[in-house]
Amino acid sequence: MKLFAMIENFRNDESGAVTVDWVVLTAAIVGLGIAVVASVRSGTETVAGQIDDSLSSATISNLGDLSAEFD
Repeated sequence: MKLFAMIENFRNDESGAVTVDWVVLTAAIVGLGIAVVASVRSGTETVAGQIDDSLSSATISNLGDLSAEFD
């Protein structure tokens, strides 16, 4: 319920200071999101490449090949 009260206060406040605060907070959140994406992106691409290499070089055995190994 506090969120709705904050939004209502924001809508009713005409001084402008609250608007500046919200703009600064929003910009900070967006900047933090961009920083997180940028820092995680390179690691994710590296892991995805390693998975691709592993799957590309993997071989598949059928049940006939497996049963021969246990005889």
